[in-house]
Amino acid sequence: MSEQLTTANKDKLVSDLKVVIADTEELLRATAGAAGDKVGELRERLGVRLRDAKERVLDLEAAVVDKTKAAARATDDFVHEQPWKAVGVAAALGLALGVLIGRR
Repeated sequence: MSEQLTTANKDKLVSDLKVVIADTEELLRATAGAAGDKVGELRERLGVRLRDAKERVLDLEAAVVDKTKAAARATDDFVHEQPWKAVGVAAALGLALGVLIGRR
């Protein structure tokens, strides 16, 4: 497996974790009236783990946003420093996409 997740994969992971957290919160609310020592203990442990997971998701989301902003800044800097190269790269990509689309 790749050592670094792509931004899209990180976004998907954050989204999936948010869904799991929401489902877990709903489960905790649904079992609020359940009696028993084991159920209470389990709910307490689950609550602690849920809070930890929320914090980690927020940290991961912040990291994704920071990396995306850094990539955007780097791209902007490149375009401003070497505009003709950027135009050439964009034209080459456009030509390649046009050829690929034209084949269909």
